[in-house]
Order: sequence, then C-alpha cells, then structure tokens
Amino acid sequence: MTDRATTRGTWPWSGLFNVRDLGGYATVDGHTTRWRTLYRADGIHHASEADVERLLGLGLRTVLDLRTHGELEERGRFAVEHASVAYHHLPVLRETWDGWVDVDRDVDAVPFLAQRYEEMLDDGAAALAGALEVLAEADAYPAVFHCAAGKDRTGVLAAVVLGVLGVDDDTIASDYGLSKAAMDSLIDWMRANVPESLDAMTDQPAAFLDAPPRAMQRVLEVVRSRFGSMAGYVEAIGVDGDVVTALRRNLLV
Repeated sequence: MTDRATTRGTWPWSGLFNVRDLGGYATVDGHTTRWRTLYRADGIHHASEADVERLLGLGLRTVLDLRTHGELEERGRFAVEHASVAYHHLPVLRETWDGWVDVDRDVDAVPFLAQRYEEMLDDGAAALAGALEVLAEADAYPAVFHCAAGKDRTGVLAAVVLGVLGVDDDTIASDYGLSKAAMDSLIDWMRANVPESLDAMTDQPAAFLDAPPRAMQRVLEVVRSRFGSMAGYVEAIGVDGDVVTALRRNLLV
C-alpha cells in the first residue's frame, strides 16, 4: 500500500515543511531502509495541534531534539507530556548560526555549508554518538529527529545514519537536497501568513537556506578521507560495533 509516508519528499502539514520518512533507500549490500520507522523533521516543537496528532498517529515513541540549549529554552520542546514518547535533547551545536551574519551574502553555498557540516561532525560528535545509541534500542521506534529547519543538523545526522547503514553517497546527498524545496515552501508560507517575520528569514546569505547535494557529497568525501568510511567515523567518536549492528537490525530489511 502506498501512502504519503512511502513517497519520497516532504509531506503537506499545517505548520511543518520538512518532514519525511527515511525508508525505502537501497544499501550497497542489498538491503533497504525500513519504512515508517525513522523520520527526519524540522521544528516539531512548534507543531500545530493537528500536526501533533498526526505525528502521534505514526505511532511515535522517540523524539531526538538536535537544537541548542538556547533554542530549547526560548522556544520549548515537542509536547510529549500527554503521550508515551521518550524525549532526548542532543544539541549538535553550542550556538546557532546567528553569529555568521557578517558572512558575505553571496558566499558559495557548497563550500560554506560543507565546512559547517564538517565542524558539526567534530563539535557535535558526542550528540551524534548519543543519537546513534538511542536509535540502537529496538523499542525506540518509530522515532523522529529534528532541529529548527530540518536541513543542517538534521541533515548531518541523517547522513551519519544512512552512511552507517550502507546507503551510497549519491542517495544520501539527494535526500539532503530535498530540503531545498522545503525551505522554499517555508518562505512562501511566511510570505502569506507572517510577512512581518519574512525579513529576518530572507535577510541572510542565500547559502543559509540552500541545500545543494554537492555540499553533502563533499562532507562524505571528507569522512572517507579522514576515517575510511562512515563506520570508521562513528567508531572514532566512540560508537561501538554492537550499536552499529543494532542500528542495522532495527532499520534495514
């Protein structure tokens, strides 16, 4: 049976723009990532009541929040108080990119984003390792991980998970690239519904809102150069083989 959860791309939500299922991706060793098991998302902390009901309707059991401590304090978290959903705060960044406001507005998105993501792999290593350890638990699923826009921090964790599972680089980069359409939809929604907030979004370098697949491919090339493979990277950040085995058992068919 095919439904919106088994189509590639993002779904139409009332207040979310970058939610998708990570199922259906082939691995280099002949497996496929499991549908309706692991989702990536943008800021579900501000999900509408209807969107919360829809998320819970997926059977959601675990939320991994990759935002900073400041974002969590300022904007709150996904409303799980009324549901049996485990919540894990795993900040990949110490601070958001607000400090990059002086960057050249015409900066090339590919090297700019690739460098930021490489920094996340280093500075956010503890959070990324913690996320993999949570996802190694069989009873964690269905699970969703998210940040604010669902593009950068979420994109890095998605690349780590899919890379460990054996999904090829082009597929990982293509999945990351789907976030560009989501950013465009977010801007269109803001223009129609909260135009007073649009300037804050668009008064940033265009690279901040871009998601060129080549940026993620560069990151994966760096991982291979430094660690040999994504499996080598997660081993280097303290994730043991039992966790990887459990991830494969939980997420592959």
